[in-house]
Amino acid sequence: MTNNTLRALKPGGHLREYQASSYDRRSVAFDQPGWFTNKDASQYIRTDIVDGRQEHVMMDADGPGVIVRFWLTTFKRDGIIRIYFDNKAEPEITIPAYDLMKIGLPLGRALLQPHSSYEPKEKGGSTLYLPMPYAKHCKVTFEDKDKDSQPRYYQINYLKVRHAETFTLKHFNELKALADKTNDKLLHPDSIITGPTTDIDQQIAPNNQASVDLPHGSSSIQMLSISIKTDNSADYAQALRSTILKIDFDGEQTVWCPIGDFSGSGVGGKPLKSWYRTVKADGEIISRWVMPYRHTAKITVLNLGDKAVKVSLKAANGKWNWNKYTMYFHADWKNRVNVPLRHVDVPVYPTDKDYPMDWDLNTIEGSGVFMGETFAVYNHMHVWYGEGDQKIWVDGAAFPVEYGTGTEDYYNTSWAPVVLYQTPFANAPRADNADSFGYNTFTRTRNLDAVPFSKSFRFSIETLGWKDGFADFAATTYWYGFKGAKSSAAAHQSIPGKLPQ
Repeated sequence: MTNNTLRALKPGGHLREYQASSYDRRSVAFDQPGWFTNKDASQYIRTDIVDGRQEHVMMDADGPGVIVRFWLTTFKRDGIIRIYFDNKAEPEITIPAYDLMKIGLPLGRALLQPHSSYEPKEKGGSTLYLPMPYAKHCKVTFEDKDKDSQPRYYQINYLKVRHAETFTLKHFNELKALADKTNDKLLHPDSIITGPTTDIDQQIAPNNQASVDLPHGSSSIQMLSISIKTDNSADYAQALRSTILKIDFDGEQTVWCPIGDFSGSGVGGKPLKSWYRTVKADGEIISRWVMPYRHTAKITVLNLGDKAVKVSLKAANGKWNWNKYTMYFHADWKNRVNVPLRHVDVPVYPTDKDYPMDWDLNTIEGSGVFMGETFAVYNHMHVWYGEGDQKIWVDGAAFPVEYGTGTEDYYNTSWAPVVLYQTPFANAPRADNADSFGYNTFTRTRNLDAVPFSKSFRFSIETLGWKDGFADFAATTYWYGFKGAKSSAAAHQSIPGKLPQ
């Protein structure tokens, strides 16, 4: 679960990622009214009658497969969640509330996370990252015992795989020590580079650059350490946005990204503690993305700002056995100022004047695996900007394989909190104001819930807020791709400008 090297290898063709969620079922097609409707609660596949009780079906999938992420939230939590495997009449897992924190398994906070808004008695949700495989079938249901129409939001990410051994509580208890070790490793990843490195250590004048070639031959970047310093501390945030990390593998550029956004911290270099990236209190950025190459690699740091910057970069190389499954690492950056946000809660037609849009973080043509993103926002409004759902399309499908329930939900929290939080796979390293005005950063990286694609990939967020207004969006997308895979963000490269003050 925690081997980053495996992420650079394309999984077998039978592996597909999907999501079951409570998205508004009036959303049926992008060119039909209702695409941006926002009643994303208490929407189910159907309701089954089981031994005289009503069980609302949240997920119903044939196997073999594996649940890799389970997110939910509500207000009051009275009810029972049941998880059935392989068409058995009795559930393998019974949770005595709409609350994954009550699953009854001894799990650490990397695998089972209360949301930042979680309250033990009432409001709030939780996210479960314990993989639960099944050989033939999986059904997840909820028996609602609150009689006052509580809003039930959920997202269940799952994979379809070639083979799986069905999860049992007995087997989990036998593997408890492994679960504990995994949990600890996710919370405490390696952050110290040891051994030989390839370095850049110099002052870079405005509109200049520094480059270094990495060792020739089949190899990989295993870790990166980057530090940026400015003569005046007031210039630091702008330097992180104006200083670009550019990497060419085997003669092709696959990384072009402001260093602050690449780190996952967004604007300002705020601390970050995640599985793939760390930003320390002193500003050192650690990247654990594994980046293989077949013959050559070149790292370049560009200073596009108007002030000199001091750059210290160390790249730790490791051996790599290049084969037909190996992919190149990509990090693309896209920026747009004054994105119009709309407050829409009724079915509207695509031809209407104030119709919202699906704002693409990136689109990709080719074959690869999507690994996550950083979403850095400057909100011009004093109300929540992130009401929009995330949507992910794969290989030209007419309907998204993921259709979410709200921006904060995608990032493993709920109820529009503007607070800091840190978890291995989702973080909010910056949140300036409780009303969401100013700078906000969310980032999420994906491990077992990574999204493979064979022909194309598209990731968008609806431009919905609590009222009409504007926000600046900057999106960094992390992905692996085979040679020839291209993205729209890279083809139409955004250039960083002056940060709002």
